[in-house]
Amino acid sequence: MIIVVKKGSDKKQVDNLLKWITHQGLKVDVSVGDNSTVIGLVGDTSKIDIDLVHSMDIVDTVKRIQEPYKCANRKFHPEDTIVDIGGHKFGGDNFQIIAGPCSIESEKQIIGIAEAVKKAGANLLRGGAFKPRTSPYAFQGLRENGLDLLVKAKQETGMPIVTELMSIRHIDLFKDVDLVQIGARNMQNFELLKEVGRMGKPVLLKRGLANTIEEWLMSAEYIMSEGCKDIILCERGIRTFEPLTRNTLDLSAIPLLKELTHLPVIVDPSHASGLSRLVKPLSLAAVGVGADGLMVEVHNDPPHALCDGAQSIRPEQFADIVSRIDIMLPLVNKVKK
Repeated sequence: MIIVVKKGSDKKQVDNLLKWITHQGLKVDVSVGDNSTVIGLVGDTSKIDIDLVHSMDIVDTVKRIQEPYKCANRKFHPEDTIVDIGGHKFGGDNFQIIAGPCSIESEKQIIGIAEAVKKAGANLLRGGAFKPRTSPYAFQGLRENGLDLLVKAKQETGMPIVTELMSIRHIDLFKDVDLVQIGARNMQNFELLKEVGRMGKPVLLKRGLANTIEEWLMSAEYIMSEGCKDIILCERGIRTFEPLTRNTLDLSAIPLLKELTHLPVIVDPSHASGLSRLVKPLSLAAVGVGADGLMVEVHNDPPHALCDGAQSIRPEQFADIVSRIDIMLPLVNKVKK
C-alpha cells in the first residue's frame, strides 16, 4: 500500500501518521519528492482501513500495490534512486562505466589494467577474486590474495572497486570493497541476500541465468528489506535456445525496469554474448535504450586470460567504445562524471 501526502502538510501530522502505521505492525518507507511525500507500507496491510486513511486531511491518495516487490517498486519511490560510489553516481541522468578483468591474475596485471581503463574513462574498477566456475577444475580465482591485489590497485589509482561475493563466510574480507557484486548464480541465494542487506554497503545485483524481471526485483527486495537501499541492477543476458551466443542480452528489460523500479540499471555486454566482437555494438545499444551504465571486461592479453578471455576486450578497444559513448550520451540525456 502507498499513501501520498499532500504537499505542504504539517510535519507533526505526518509524524503522527507514521507512528500510527508502525503501531499496526507495519514497516514504512518514506520518499520525499519535490511535489509530494510518498509513504510505502510494507507488511500485512489488510488490517489498514483505506477509507479511514483517505479521510485524513494530509492524505491525497491511498492505493494498494499488487506487485509482490514493495521497496523496489517505483510506486513507493517515484523519483530515481541515486547510488553514490566514491563520488561516482548511478541513476537519474548519471552514467558510469565499470571496467576491469574477469579475474585478478597478478599485481602487475590488475594495476596495469586499472590504469588503462581509468585513462580511457572508466570510474570504477572490477576484478574477480572469487570466481564461480561451471567446472571444478577451472581457475577459481586468487581468493583472499586477489582481494588484496584489488585493494592495492584501488590505492594506486583511486578507483572504487567492485568484486563478487559468493559466500556468507567471506563477508568479513570485503570491508575495503566499495560495491559488492552478487552474481547471476547467487541471485536467488536468499540467505546470502539477507546478509548482504545488513552489510551497510552498496550492492550490484546481477540478473540470474533464467530469471524473470519480477524474480530479479524480488531478489532486490530481499536485500532492501534488511535495510540496504543502494542497489544497482545489472542485466547480463539470459539463457535462451540460441546457441551462437553465450547468453541473449535482454535490452527490453532496461526500459521496462525504468517503469517498474526506481533503482539504477546497468548492462554487462561482456557476459551478454561471450564474444568480444559484440561488446561494442551491445554497449552502444545499451546506452540507446537508457541504461545507467556499463560493466565491461577488459584484459591486457585476452588470448592468455585465465578466465573468460573470449569475451574480454583490450584497453585500446575499450577506449574506442568510451569515445563513442561520449558522443551518444547527450542524445539520451545522460552525463558521465
